[in-house]
Parts: sequence; C-alpha cells; structure tokens
Amino acid sequence: MTHDAPHVAAAPHGDPAPHGAPHGDPAPNHDHPRADHPRADHPRADHPRADRPQGDHPRTDQERLRRWRLVLGGQGADGTGCSLSGADAAMDRTLEALYGSGGGDGAGGSGTAAGRSGGSQGAGSGARSGGLGGSAPQVARWLGDIRTYFPTSVVQVMQRDAIDRLGLSALLLEPEMLEAVEADVHLVGTLLSLNKAMPETTKNTARAVVRKVVEDVEKRLATRTRATLTGALDRSARISRPRHRDIDWDRTIRANLKNYLPDHRTVVPERLIGYGRAARGVKKDVVLCVDQSGSMAASVVYASVFGAVLASMRSLATRLIVFDTSVVDLTEELDDPVDVLFGTQLGGGTDINRALAYCQSQITRPADTVVVLISDLYEGGIREEMLGRVAAMKASGVQFVALLALSDEGAPSYDREHAAALAALGAPAFACTPDLFPEVMAAAIERRQLPIPDMVMHQ
Repeated sequence: MTHDAPHVAAAPHGDPAPHGAPHGDPAPNHDHPRADHPRADHPRADHPRADRPQGDHPRTDQERLRRWRLVLGGQGADGTGCSLSGADAAMDRTLEALYGSGGGDGAGGSGTAAGRSGGSQGAGSGARSGGLGGSAPQVARWLGDIRTYFPTSVVQVMQRDAIDRLGLSALLLEPEMLEAVEADVHLVGTLLSLNKAMPETTKNTARAVVRKVVEDVEKRLATRTRATLTGALDRSARISRPRHRDIDWDRTIRANLKNYLPDHRTVVPERLIGYGRAARGVKKDVVLCVDQSGSMAASVVYASVFGAVLASMRSLATRLIVFDTSVVDLTEELDDPVDVLFGTQLGGGTDINRALAYCQSQITRPADTVVVLISDLYEGGIREEMLGRVAAMKASGVQFVALLALSDEGAPSYDREHAAALAALGAPAFACTPDLFPEVMAAAIERRQLPIPDMVMHQ
C-alpha cells in the first residue's frame, strides 16, 4: 500500500526509496510553510542524534523518511508513513509552533502551540496550529527548546521570524524573555526600537544583552580596523626625503617618468616620494552621519561600534551624528557604544539635508575630513539642498562616502534616484559589510578609489 506524498515532485532524485516515500534528501519546497525556514535536520551537538556526522547523507530509507517528516510537518505523517517520537517529536513541536499553518496569529494567539513547545504533547495529537501563546513563560520555554535542538545561527533566524511573524516585540520588554533569547545585532535593533517603552525593571537586562553583542562585534572588528587605518594614516603623510624603507615606489616612478633612459631601460629617480610616519596628534577628522530610521537598525549598531573604535585612535578626531527629522550629536558618548545606542531613537522620518547642514558646520579642515553618510537616502527634507551640500563639501576637499547600509545583509530598499544623483557628484552609494568598512575608510583617508565590489555598487 502506498501513501500520498503531496510534495514528492520537489525532492531531488537519489537512491530508491520505499513505496510512496520521497527520493533523496529533503530539498527546499517553496509551497510548504517550512520550506524557507531552518530545516529540522541540523541538531545541536548535545542533541540525542548528534552522533550522526552533520552533513552526511541519510544512509537508510527510514532516515530519509524521518528528515522529510521533519521538513514537511503537518497532520499525521504527511504521507511519509513515518511517525516521530522522543527528541524528534519535541523538535517538530518547536517548528510547528512557529511555522505551522496558523503561524502569524500574534503573541496572543492560540495557546495550544505554546503548550506543545513546552513539551507536553506528542506529535500529531490534536489540531495543530501555529502561535506561541500570550504567556511569557510559555514563550521562554519555546526559546529554550529551540536552543536545545538547533545551532546558534539557526536559533537567531528562528527568533527573528518569531518576532516578525508572531508579533513578540512586546514580550521582549519582560526580563525573563531577554534572559532566554540568543542575542545578536538584529535583536539589539529590536530592543533599541522598544527603548522608550521599556520599563525600568527591564532596562538593566536589556543593557546587559546589548553590551554582550557590542563586545562581541568590537572583538571581531576592532583590531583589524585600527591596524588598517593606522597604516592608511602613515601612508597619507607623504614626504620628499624618505628613508629607503619608506619610499613609495609607485608614486616615485610616475613622478620621474620624464627621466626615463631608453638605452638603459631605467628611470633616474631625481625626486623621491615616500610615506611619512603619522605624527602624534590629529591627522584626519571623521564625521559619521547615521540615519536612525527603523530600517537602519543594524547599521546603527555597527556604526556605533566603529565610532567607538575610531574615537579610540589618537590620530583621528571622530564625531558621531544620528538623525531622523532631528539631529543629535552623540560624540560625547563615544567612549561607550552602549550609551551611544541607548541615545538613539529608531524610527520616525528622515531629514538628510538637515543632518548634512549640521555636519558642514562642524568641518574646520575640509582637506583632512572624511564624511560618511549611512542612509537609505529616502529624503524627507529638501532634496536639492541636500545634493547641493554634498557638492559643496566635495568641492572644498572633503572626502564624502555614502553607504546605503553598514550591515551583513547587503543593500536595503533605498532611493535609487538619490543614489544616482550622488554618483553623478562623484559619491557613489553602495552597501558595505562591517568587514569591508575598514578598507573603505582607509581608501577615503588616502584619497584613493573606494573598494566598491561591482555587485554592490548602486548608481
């Protein structure tokens, strides 16, 4: 007797499977609610099935059916003829609570899924519907469950999906919830957007969560950023009587091409150009101008960390300006990026022109200043004035950098017309990852072409 498997066509073909079973490993199936979400065949190291090497193909037909059953979810065995028990059934409940057919009902939705997430029901028992329920303890148990069964990277994806699909933002205002979540940059962005509504009992816990993420990001990026920019500052100080080890051979050869001797096939270097060593004191001024509208949450987090790193370098004078329809100068808070983040207010409108006007007022050495605008360029202010300010800064010698985002996600939705207008002024707008940011800043300091990958350049 065969079983009906409605999604067999989506599976890749592999070894023969039993009657009615899908062939090969589970493959993405965009018709199924779980298809675009973390798959259930990635247990944590402490999962009961973790003795099976991750990445191995299923070696038995029963294992293929088990994986398909976890991917498909749904009533009964979903045509696979495979039932779940033990850890597999608990894993299936955590997925069903979020990605089941009733998912998206909101934090106040059905309590049945929340009960299952606590491990009280067996797989396939009763009507199944998505939703984590309205009780914070139930959600906290679900958060604990997913950390038990899935690796950290998958847990972070599922948490973001729970916040987006089930409207759990309000529950993050409760301390027990914050203690249960896996902290990442996106969670910090959500907490910052809730900052004004956060009760005093939660603020200390929220600050601890934000500080942990900030310290992790700073540990990953700070050393490389300082090393890259220190080298750029040294190279930006050109001298005409360099020591041998400090000679900039590329610029020296170009400056002496008129002294080329064809017979000897050589250039006589009458004039040497070398790298100087950055003297003590401020060499460059950096102004970070950051859009704090809701869509820029991750960029605000990374910009705050980079701002603190740059401010720690004696050769740089760094200012951090955040804006929506108003402008706030957070330069005095740069010694602690957590204070910077809690000084922001995500959401609201956008007035880039007003922000750039303030930045202009702070520039005293145009030829030694780098202005970095981080914004999706949706301007609520006066467009022509905004573009005029960029043109005026560049004409005065300012190095102007426009970043559509400073995050790992790539380019967000952005105003293409304004991006094209900036490109026409010689300031191409592009999305920048945190790992690329030090190279972008080094190029701006040295006044050379920015390292813009073709696929992320937006003109």
